[in-house]
Amino acid sequence: METSNVMKYQQEILDIIRSGGSGAEIRDRLDDYHEKDIAEILPQLTTKEWLDLSTWLEISRLADIIEYVDDDAERYLEALPDETAAQILSAMEADDAVDFLKNTDSDRKDSWLAHMNVDRRTTLIRLAAFEEDTIGSHMTTNFVKVEIGMTIPQAMKTLVSQAADHDNISTIYVESAEGTYAGAFSLKDLIVARKTDSLADIVVPAYPSVYADEKIDDCLQVLEDYSEESIPVLSRNNRILGVITANDVVEVVDAQMSEDYAKLGGLTAEEDLNEPVSQSVRKRLPWLILLLGLGLLVSSVVSMYEHVVAKLTIIMAFQSMILDMSGNVGTQSLAVTIRVLMDENVTKKEKNKLIRKEMQTGLLDGLILGAVAVAGVGIYIFASKGLPVRTALSVSVCIGISLAVAMLISSLVGTVVPMFFKKIGVDPAVASGPLITTITDLIGVVTYYSLAWIMLVKILGM
Repeated sequence: METSNVMKYQQEILDIIRSGGSGAEIRDRLDDYHEKDIAEILPQLTTKEWLDLSTWLEISRLADIIEYVDDDAERYLEALPDETAAQILSAMEADDAVDFLKNTDSDRKDSWLAHMNVDRRTTLIRLAAFEEDTIGSHMTTNFVKVEIGMTIPQAMKTLVSQAADHDNISTIYVESAEGTYAGAFSLKDLIVARKTDSLADIVVPAYPSVYADEKIDDCLQVLEDYSEESIPVLSRNNRILGVITANDVVEVVDAQMSEDYAKLGGLTAEEDLNEPVSQSVRKRLPWLILLLGLGLLVSSVVSMYEHVVAKLTIIMAFQSMILDMSGNVGTQSLAVTIRVLMDENVTKKEKNKLIRKEMQTGLLDGLILGAVAVAGVGIYIFASKGLPVRTALSVSVCIGISLAVAMLISSLVGTVVPMFFKKIGVDPAVASGPLITTITDLIGVVTYYSLAWIMLVKILGM
């Protein structure tokens, strides 16, 4: 949908709400618009307009709208009677309601829970008990289930009765007579089945499932690989607790990528546009302090080679090139390694293969760029600095070899460091870009000045 159309729809929604028509008329006209578009205009409404809107629309529609409110959802619920707010929370997807209740600081939260029916309140409290990094914290109870012993007509009748409360009906889940998970089948299969067919004939017993207490990282690949609209979430005694939908998977993947992106950027947590500066400072400062310490180490190492620089001041001009290229290679290897390590089933043999591949890639890239550097730097020194051909060639060869060696070692570091973090139980994304870059700076400095000292000073006597 184009931005111009979105803005047009939002203006139309505002005009409808402010048209002065009856509640029934406004409700009917708003049926033509998506809940997200209605949610987008809430900040433009006065408190009275929001209260009026909450009386015109059905509770289920209000719940859908609130689910699309990114910020300040509690402000809209706090403006309503506690009983109405409780009804809206009860009508929301269970995982969305749990996320809201976990994150809200409203002093009305206990009252909202108290106004819910016992079953709904119990469900939300049970879901809220799961750790944030487990599948259970992202599942929803919006699903339909039938018993394996039913006939096709009985299953259809059960589906119709449950569809009034659950709209996630494309996949129907099956329980055994003992109440344990027995498989699933699609709505299409139920529709085309004959009345005389057995329900067991259309059930897929091996339909994929996950456990509620599993870590998201451990089964994310399973959720992505099967690409089903929803997958059942089970307790350890194989009873169906809920389902995780394709939309939930997208949100989980997005959250995971955002977290990893933040860590790759050297942040302790993901930032957003609206957070206070002080909070952003607190997130960035720990890494910056660590990197400052490593930077001081790099500087101290450089100072150890003052005698080399004193003899060959020209080599200082090319230090940044060596450091930049080694840092770039290390970061590339880091990105590839983290992507591979996302697969929990990757074997030791595959990890060793990755190390060899990255080192071979780094070496080949280093040799090619080193050769280019030898020619380019040699010509530059001879033409612009007026130094003898022997001197220009010696310095350029030293730079080329240093570049190849630094890129080889940086490829190894960018691969091995995240593997080490993974092995000791630390998120490999913690081996962030800035950290790897600083480590590879240290490698580049030691490699470059050591080779310069050995080749140019000791061997050639320059």
